[in-house]
Amino acid sequence: MKPMAMRDALLTRIWQSMATDPKIFFTSADFGSPVLDRIRADFPQRFINVGIAEQNLINISAGLALEGFTVFAYAIAPFITMRCYEQLRVSLALLSTVRRMNINLIGVGAGYSYVVSGPTHQCYEDLTLMRALPTFEVFSTADHVTAAALLERCTERAGPKYLRFDAQVLPVIYTDADQPPPLSTGFQRHRTGGDVTLIATGYMLHTALKVADRLAADGIAAGVIDLFDITGFDRDAMAETLAGQSGIVTMEEGFRGRGGIDALFFEYQSRRGTPLPHLAIGVEGGYRFELGTRSELHEQVGIGEVGVTAAVADFARRVSAC
Repeated sequence: MKPMAMRDALLTRIWQSMATDPKIFFTSADFGSPVLDRIRADFPQRFINVGIAEQNLINISAGLALEGFTVFAYAIAPFITMRCYEQLRVSLALLSTVRRMNINLIGVGAGYSYVVSGPTHQCYEDLTLMRALPTFEVFSTADHVTAAALLERCTERAGPKYLRFDAQVLPVIYTDADQPPPLSTGFQRHRTGGDVTLIATGYMLHTALKVADRLAADGIAAGVIDLFDITGFDRDAMAETLAGQSGIVTMEEGFRGRGGIDALFFEYQSRRGTPLPHLAIGVEGGYRFELGTRSELHEQVGIGEVGVTAAVADFARRVSAC
């Protein structure tokens, strides 16, 4: 299967669905793509470009959702989350508790995927911020097949949702488009290992698979889980998957110790009362302005393949000795 951009995979499905579903409405904050040009040309009455005005984007989208439309709002990830956070809280998170609405935010540019644009366009905080809004569903995909599969969840289930997409074209993880990952479970196990399990989201799944290969060469069996539903994954199924493991490693392209999936799993394990040793892999706090490849930047901030392999190997040896 030829890889493609996550946004184009989902936008293509939205464009196709708009021909048969008159309730789908698309809004954009001056952000385009070739597929979006088709939506604008074929469905001009259900497309609005609000300009560089993300706060307005959210309020207009909320109004359309209250009128019964299934709304897809589209912008660069840091701008559709941080620039308009008050509107997300008031017009979507709060209002959706008393009024039925279906609005789906497509944020493109997770983590370091806008490599050359620097920290203004990179996004390390969104997992923390969007998890903090209790009525939001948050999805973080690792390839375009998973991104496209989210259409059914977006159209069939009401409520505000945040779809966290990478800006780069990533290798395909789920090579059979007819068998996407199980959205009902919210995660998929890709490797089974008896020592530790790497729980990764988004781009970091690709790193986790490479790290698992490196660890296997050193005699360490590491399992790998793709966590794509951040807020609604099946807790019982996760507990069964982690049974018998010596420890877990969470991996995210976001700030470590700042409320991302590391905090999610600390809280998840404490509630179940059976905590495993836990190593949190994430971006070391602070902003950087250096340019480089994504892998180079990742090594600098502690989430690169080489650095993570060393950290996990040390962690695995320590937990096995306990």
